[in-house]
Amino acid sequence: MSATQGAVPFGAWPSPISAERVSTGGVGLDAICHIGPSVWWAELRPSEGGRVVLVRCDRAGATVDALPAPFSARTRVHEYGGGAWFAGPDAVYFSNWGDQRLHRLEFDEHGAPVDGAEPHPITPEPETASAWRYADGRVTPDGDWIVAVREDHSPAVVEAHGEAANTLVALPADGSAAPKVIFSGTDFVAAPRISPDGRWVSWITWNHPDMPWDATRLCAAPLWLHGDELRLGNTQVVAGGDEVSVVSADWTADGRLVFASDETGWWNLRSWRPGSDEVTSLTELVGAEIGFPQWVFGLQSWVEVGDQLAVVITRDGADELALLDAEGTITGLDAGGALDGVSWVQSMAGGRGFLDVIVHHADRLPSIVQIDLTAEAPGSTGHAHPTTVLRAPNDLGVEAAWFSRAEAITFGGTGAAPGDDPSAHAFFYPPTGAGCAAPDGELPPLVVMGHGGPTAHSAPSLSLKVQYWTSRGFAVVDVNYGGSSGFGRAYRNRLRDAWGVVDVADCIAAARSLAEAGRVDPDRIVIRGGSAGGFTVLRALQESDLFAAGTSLYGVADLTALAEETHKFESRYLDRLIGPYPEAEEIYRERAPLSHTDDLSSPLLVLQGSEDEIVPPSQSEAIVAAVAAKGLPHAYVLYEGEQHGFRQASTIVASLEAELWFYGRVLGFEPADELVAVPGAVGL
Repeated sequence: MSATQGAVPFGAWPSPISAERVSTGGVGLDAICHIGPSVWWAELRPSEGGRVVLVRCDRAGATVDALPAPFSARTRVHEYGGGAWFAGPDAVYFSNWGDQRLHRLEFDEHGAPVDGAEPHPITPEPETASAWRYADGRVTPDGDWIVAVREDHSPAVVEAHGEAANTLVALPADGSAAPKVIFSGTDFVAAPRISPDGRWVSWITWNHPDMPWDATRLCAAPLWLHGDELRLGNTQVVAGGDEVSVVSADWTADGRLVFASDETGWWNLRSWRPGSDEVTSLTELVGAEIGFPQWVFGLQSWVEVGDQLAVVITRDGADELALLDAEGTITGLDAGGALDGVSWVQSMAGGRGFLDVIVHHADRLPSIVQIDLTAEAPGSTGHAHPTTVLRAPNDLGVEAAWFSRAEAITFGGTGAAPGDDPSAHAFFYPPTGAGCAAPDGELPPLVVMGHGGPTAHSAPSLSLKVQYWTSRGFAVVDVNYGGSSGFGRAYRNRLRDAWGVVDVADCIAAARSLAEAGRVDPDRIVIRGGSAGGFTVLRALQESDLFAAGTSLYGVADLTALAEETHKFESRYLDRLIGPYPEAEEIYRERAPLSHTDDLSSPLLVLQGSEDEIVPPSQSEAIVAAVAAKGLPHAYVLYEGEQHGFRQASTIVASLEAELWFYGRVLGFEPADELVAVPGAVGL
């Protein structure tokens, strides 16, 4: 970048993308659903303390909040939640965050809440608060019964099983009787789905030490009413097994059970009919897949619209929408420009020939688009379908010239099997600011980001938490290290027994490749990450002197403590990432950041939520104590009331500003923002 009059050093650019804008623009959209002629979805609102609100959009396009405060549609099952609400013929049901009980809210024939109706609980209150948690429910076609996942944290159950019990339960939709267990015996159960005729139910199970992207089984059984109880007939395993992950299972209108299976190394669609012993292949993609890790409930990579399936194809870490017809032909979905720049499809719903999608774009915030697949757009010379924007992207009041666009890069990776492509992947964002320039010869500082999970991936969507840095003159590289999803099973498996090795090496390699290419300043590289990404940060600071500083957000510091103390869903996750515990206890100790504090030499910022059940504060406090004992510059901030991942607007603002202040102190520039020193910072 050439110098201009008034050139400002990288990192010190004045930016309109303030921390406040990041917090208010970060409304999360999720779980879209057709209810009569209306469309409903969920919004996570940091400005309301992280409350999840159900929003209704009527036929005319008018939107209104359908869930009054203080209700919040969010479940604690698996701690990560998802699938917190669902609809029947005459009511919406949701798990309320405050008490984790299922609640019912009646709606009329227009899909609007009945006048004067208030949500009311339909499941009993347990003796121990929030001990019974519900998720991923479905209602029988007649509206009389609910089948849902229940996670039972009652003290007696935990004592008997050594952990919470996950089962399928059935209950009357009016709450007239308590839920009864209809399936148990596996460590985990998910995705109960009822056939359109109400005669069958399917679900997915798995057991320790597998995670749902390692090995699952798709089951199905007849569903029938015996007196005043809903019961299952003989259970049949439809698909899945060792080293096969089945996800995204649901029924089509003609009675087929369609699902994604990765027995080919890539998630592809398959189908099965009750009474048959055969599974039919619907797609055979290689280099792309229709499916994603089931970190939360309710994820679906396909939906039925008329006589077609709308599918989400993930290729090289980015999503695209397509249509799959009855002959197996896949055609890219043309929405006349409405889907331009889409890189992540978060949720879909199909009905009445319309496809409603929550999409993330490369150049604007998420939106909800309705696509009419029954018609062709006026003036279209191809097959573009008419579209309606049900929810426009939040207007930040910021010119597009401030937004940095992702550039896909590859570099030499670690952990590939013999004969496989050894490349690793990342998205690079150059510093971008309207009219901003740095002095001649100056290279930008680089922020290396490692995503959480670690079985997840970063998409090239507009992220305000990325743009916060790029608009101030930082470059950012978002690394999809070996082990990330979105690149096939072999790439996911690179992290087996190698967490803290492959991810760290790939983050270092990504940063080094950019420095060697002359795109970033090799002396001003910092690394940040949350959760599993925080673990990668701590390990990278110990393995390499490449980084000038690091920020760990609720990161793992003690692997043994994580194996012994974390929640049920991830309690055996490390068996695949490191080794079985306690047999591999020596590896746990050797690879834990707390075991190598002597190798730390860079300043460290640690940010943590006080109510984090996944990585508790004790993890962060242990690494902070070790850093303090070494006399390294550091700061630690504990945010009251936050869980795993910051959801409150005030926390999002405070944590971003603390991080910017920290980098200014470490890298030697004065941020343009008015910032206050982080309380309790040492040596900064």
